[in-house]
Amino acid sequence: MLNLPFPAPDLLRDANASSGANEFGDLPEWDLSDLYTGDDALELTADLEWLEGECAAFAADYEGKLADLSASDLLTCVQRNEKISQTSGRIMSYAGLRYYQLTTDAERAQFMANMQEKLTNFSTPLVFFTLELNRIEDDRLSAAFAENAELARYEPVFRRIRAMKPHQLSDELEKFLHDLGVVGDAWERLFDETIAGLTFNVNGEELNIEGTLNFLTDPDREKREAAARELAEVFAENIKIFARVHNTAAKEKEVIDRWRNMPTAQTGRHLSNDVEPEVVEALRDAVVAAYPKLSHRYYELKRKWLGLEVMQVWDRNAPLPMEDPTTVDWDTAQKTVMDAYNAFDPRIGELAEPFFTKGWIDAGVKPGKAPGAFAHPTVTNVHPYVMLNYLGKPRDVMTLAHELGHGVHQVLAAEQGEMLSSTPLTLAETASVFGEMLTFRAMLDKAETQEQRKILLAGKVEDMINTVVRQIAFYDFECKLHAARRESELTPEDINALWMSVQAESLGEAFEYMDGYETFWAYIPHFVHSPFYVYAYAFGDGLVNALYAVYAEGDEGFEDKYFEMLKAGGSKHHSELLAPFGLDASDPKFWDKGLSMISSMIDELEAME
Repeated sequence: MLNLPFPAPDLLRDANASSGANEFGDLPEWDLSDLYTGDDALELTADLEWLEGECAAFAADYEGKLADLSASDLLTCVQRNEKISQTSGRIMSYAGLRYYQLTTDAERAQFMANMQEKLTNFSTPLVFFTLELNRIEDDRLSAAFAENAELARYEPVFRRIRAMKPHQLSDELEKFLHDLGVVGDAWERLFDETIAGLTFNVNGEELNIEGTLNFLTDPDREKREAAARELAEVFAENIKIFARVHNTAAKEKEVIDRWRNMPTAQTGRHLSNDVEPEVVEALRDAVVAAYPKLSHRYYELKRKWLGLEVMQVWDRNAPLPMEDPTTVDWDTAQKTVMDAYNAFDPRIGELAEPFFTKGWIDAGVKPGKAPGAFAHPTVTNVHPYVMLNYLGKPRDVMTLAHELGHGVHQVLAAEQGEMLSSTPLTLAETASVFGEMLTFRAMLDKAETQEQRKILLAGKVEDMINTVVRQIAFYDFECKLHAARRESELTPEDINALWMSVQAESLGEAFEYMDGYETFWAYIPHFVHSPFYVYAYAFGDGLVNALYAVYAEGDEGFEDKYFEMLKAGGSKHHSELLAPFGLDASDPKFWDKGLSMISSMIDELEAME
């Protein structure tokens, strides 16, 4: 199944079920014809036929021979593999994006599943490629890089592939796991289709999960409570399905990790993120240690603003009493973000413009459309596509800034080619969070009153808490879930208890927890689609806060260095990318610097009281 690598933090937080397109202006829709003109397009048929033949030819030409190839022949081999990845990526991008436009359409779901099965079958003979690369002696590979500069450009790809060398299985087992991947994807589809098919009755109105979650940000506290209780009731009715999905997915991961001799459940994610476990643990420890001065302190302020003795879970994302309830139309949202991008550097604005004018954004909320927001890079010879569920809230404007940042990053990195453009998740949030920060600072500078500044600061702090504190709490929940599943099958009550253990710790004493909140782990898609994905949000936010501090201090040539950072895609390690800015993510003080920016905003909010 298509992996959509860049959902916005708290994927479902700002969604609604009603169409409402006219209410916000002329909302753009995707034009997928840059990929294929239809599921029966001649180009699609031709690509499938080419892919089937090329995969077989590639295996015939190279299987059992990689270690003996000259540097020039190895380069040709790598480039042919890259072309295969590009063609298959184009097919699955089209199938996946088309499905996400209307997840309730059985034909679209069938088409995507059929494409995935075809591509899995075609590519099974290619499993040898990474296995044999890992058998090439280090000295021989180094000599090949020294001989051929164009081959040496792919060294970061080889390094990441070879990081899996200690966890590699036999060729036969690797092929078996490759073929079995389609079965694992079925559990993800079951989760997606179950979520999309849920219905909720809130005050007599029948809604899907998007519309119900949207009520959690409603100014009317009774509506928020009604939505929260309805969510809890429906989740409880379906909890056995969600528990089965999580049990199966976690057990499948445990079996594969055990066979691969992975020391922890998180190891695979760290390897794919090209980040050291100790760096992630330093981040996690810094955030958890900062809970009291971040989320605990902020929610105590919010409790007072709301005039409550104690907050309930349905108050967490409640609008502030002084908040302006008016919505932002699409044209205003576009102008706000584009002005901020252009003010930083007109080159960014130039790269962002086509998203609005060429059908690269799908913004409206429509029945059956996938929830949340993401930017999908597709392939390097096409362009990214951004999906939103735009409802005119200030947070939706920030989500636009966020996803557009991903899009710009993906456009810039595309010049690296298919194998080097993909950025590890830890760095993939850089341009998106930086784009949010640019937009926020521009809006803050335009605040005309103390009250407006307070609203903006509070909104930004809430978003940063959702991005840092909440995601690290999610990460801790996953760590506990996978550790527990290694010991035993988990009942729904077991999973509920793990969820509550991290919620109370991260949110603080300002909250009480209604009966039923213990099931709210059930709807978070990251846990199913991308285990341990979530820490990348906190990593990205902390990194950008530190990066923005360098920019705010007037670092000479910052814009050019920033562009080079984005253009690098996945061709450099995080240490290389941050070095020009004088930053080092392996230094624990690095994370404290980013967290201090959030804390200083809370200081300012407290000073306004």
